[in-house]
Amino acid sequence: MRIVYRHFPLSFHDKSHITAEATEAAGVQGAFWEMHDIIYQHYQEWAQLPTDQMTDVLVGYAEELGLDVNEFRSDLEQQSFEDKIAGMYDDAVQMQLRGTPTIIVNGQLYPTEQWGLSYVMIDAFIRLIELEDRRYTSPPPQVIDPSKDYIATIRTNKGDIVIQLYPDQAPLNVNSFVFLAQEGWYDNVIFHRVIPGFVAQSGDPTGTGAGSPGYQCDDEISPALSYNDTGVVGIANAGPNTGSSQFFITLAPQPNLDGGYTIIGKVIEGLDVLQSLAPRDPSDPQAPPGDVIETITIEEQ
Repeated sequence: MRIVYRHFPLSFHDKSHITAEATEAAGVQGAFWEMHDIIYQHYQEWAQLPTDQMTDVLVGYAEELGLDVNEFRSDLEQQSFEDKIAGMYDDAVQMQLRGTPTIIVNGQLYPTEQWGLSYVMIDAFIRLIELEDRRYTSPPPQVIDPSKDYIATIRTNKGDIVIQLYPDQAPLNVNSFVFLAQEGWYDNVIFHRVIPGFVAQSGDPTGTGAGSPGYQCDDEISPALSYNDTGVVGIANAGPNTGSSQFFITLAPQPNLDGGYTIIGKVIEGLDVLQSLAPRDPSDPQAPPGDVIETITIEEQ
């Protein structure tokens, strides 16, 4: 990891250039960060001053820091570092930076405006980048026979949860689930969202709720099925026909979910294991690590 400081003097800050030049002028005397800090500490004092008073203000800061004020003033008046700062600004424009701070992870811009700036969200962004090499470019091949029965065993660190799948009711989504299980997609993935009395959700290797395998499945809503019991397994989505790898299991009847989420099966063993999963909110920076799916095995009958 590298933390890089570059000047990015935005045009709507009328003193951005001269304060940047002041840090560089102090920097040649070994006090770059000291000048940087004192400028920010006194922001309220100089922010509304006319620009023609800034040189004297900054020279005063240089004197406080014990710098050679004559050399410092000369560098400011001659704009000794104008080209250096302009070059940094041009680099930022070419990189399509829109403001500060900017975080770039493996060459990708972190969406500060949309996600905010926090450890949780930066960590999520890094996990999504790491997931990229595992994502698929097209829907999975057919790996199930909808006329047969399938049992999925979710092996967790707390025990097994056994699910009867419904390939006849949701062939596309069950096929996707079985394919991903066989490919090891779910191995060592946590239950990232567990809301007591509601659902336990998993299927995202990033553990954030934002990861996906790169493809989506159409909804398969069957009027014959309902979330009217504990242990019903559904496919999470972000709207119609956006289901993928993430699934949830009801921890209590949730008939309000009927019609909105594809049902792919129901727990037939291990309800006690299901109810023992640790409560967790992935947006909480103090959330516990989350219970782990060691693997999911598929049995064709």
